[in-house]
Amino acid sequence: MILDISIELSPQMVRWEGDPPMLIRQVLQLSKGDPYNLSEMKLSLHQGTHLDAPHHFLENGDFVEDFPLDLLIGEAQVIVIPDSVSSISSAVLRQAGIQPGIRRLLFKTRNSQYWKNDPYTFHSDFVSLSLDGTDYLIERGIRLVGIDYLSISPADDFRPVHARLMEKKIAILETLDLSEVEGGPYTLVCLPLKVKAVEGAPVRAVLLRD
Repeated sequence: MILDISIELSPQMVRWEGDPPMLIRQVLQLSKGDPYNLSEMKLSLHQGTHLDAPHHFLENGDFVEDFPLDLLIGEAQVIVIPDSVSSISSAVLRQAGIQPGIRRLLFKTRNSQYWKNDPYTFHSDFVSLSLDGTDYLIERGIRLVGIDYLSISPADDFRPVHARLMEKKIAILETLDLSEVEGGPYTLVCLPLKVKAVEGAPVRAVLLRD
């Protein structure tokens, strides 16, 4: 079974407030007598399902190209966070059933309902990871963390959590659509575009399960 957990890129997709919209322009068109169709695309590297690298918040941090591929492909666990939770704290994580030795965690929260019910509106009250929850993940040896909305950090204070994760070179996978995904073990594949010296990149993320 292959589950696509990426959102569809389009000019209408939800984006972080202040980010420019994605643009697609047809450069050549068969219908206008050109020899072939050709389009160009312009978008922020943090729109759609994407990977954050340390350079996003740390001036001398690693780029996307510095993440080893074996971090971006491998065993992962989807953790279902109760709808009553608005901040994923260490107390929540201690009760979440994280499997021993797991290195890749994806959080399915009540954010996932937005992809079904209101996918084009930005919701600033999304569920996010707290700073003490971040420290707990670091203590557990997590190397990749993903969440089902635009940011792993709260909208009103987004630097501390990002920076703490990035100081430990933990990969951050954001804007996942986990609406059709159950909790449990999977194989994660999340390969970013191979762009040199950038702090983030779109990915096509999928989960595999026998």
